[in-house]
Amino acid sequence: MARALIIFGSTTGNTENTAERIGGILSAKGLEVTVENVSDVTLGNESDYDLVLYGCSTWGEDEIELQDDFIDYYEAMDKAALSGKKVGVFGCGDSAYTYFCGAVDAIEEKVRQIGGKLVAEGLKIDGEPDDYEAEIDAWAEQVAAA
Repeated sequence: MARALIIFGSTTGNTENTAERIGGILSAKGLEVTVENVSDVTLGNESDYDLVLYGCSTWGEDEIELQDDFIDYYEAMDKAALSGKKVGVFGCGDSAYTYFCGAVDAIEEKVRQIGGKLVAEGLKIDGEPDDYEAEIDAWAEQVAAA
């Protein structure tokens, strides 16, 4: 059975709820899923999984600011076991900001730099995830099929 690790950083709960929803869909597709808060993750454990998904909200209007708990992990991501690994990125943000869901873009770029293989275009959620259930579900289905 394929194993998936979903790592999220969430301040308001939106990204955490999205991570749980994606995890439920992946589980229904037959994957063994672990959902972890980024503050509880040990770098290098990614090697135990076939698929790694990152969820991070974006803050800041004038520059890209990753969710607070995600910053340390992001800065050390070159030590993550992602070379050749299937990876996907999702996040919540506000399209009124200059860098709408810029954390998704930043994490995707880091994944590319360290040799991860992005399996889907990053999922960017504008505001409340409850308003984007169909999009979240479709993205999760695409990731599960990868």
